[in-house]
Amino acid sequence: GVSPTLGALCFASLASLGIEFSSRRGRMREDSAIGIIWAIGMATGALFMSLRPGYATDLTSYLFGNILLVNGRDVVWLTLLTVAIVVGAVVWLRKIMYVTFDESYAKSQGINAEWVAYAMAVVIAVTIVLSIKIMGIILLLSLLTMPTVIVNTFTKDYRRIALYSAIVAVVGNVAGFVVSYEYD
Repeated sequence: GVSPTLGALCFASLASLGIEFSSRRGRMREDSAIGIIWAIGMATGALFMSLRPGYATDLTSYLFGNILLVNGRDVVWLTLLTVAIVVGAVVWLRKIMYVTFDESYAKSQGINAEWVAYAMAVVIAVTIVLSIKIMGIILLLSLLTMPTVIVNTFTKDYRRIALYSAIVAVVGNVAGFVVSYEYD
């Protein structure tokens, strides 16, 4: 009787904090922790989906998404998330840049680097959970990485990367919708 999105938000937020904690305090690299949590999360999700009575398990929609399942409430939440991320990026861009590229320098400037890193991890987790219904986990992970990699081949300036990767992502998504619609 509990919303799966609420459960996913809780799990993803806790998992992101666990990844950040294990990479900061433990002896595990962040990418290793992400791989472990991702595998555990996918396996746990598949297990719970198969145990739910009267539910036809369709993991394909979770892996690749189904935009036809998006409702008005999803659009509202994604809009609120987008506004929060844009405002946060504008207000805290310098702090985020310092923590991302030189945490020691950020700390020397009085920035609570751990808080910024944990906050960024939770924002990424929430973004993933709220976007999974639209494009699925596989395409979403590509969307979070590929535009940045594409733009990073042309510039090393963080501000340009942040701005242009968002533009590349939007253009790529719109082009994908148009091609998908035109060619069924």
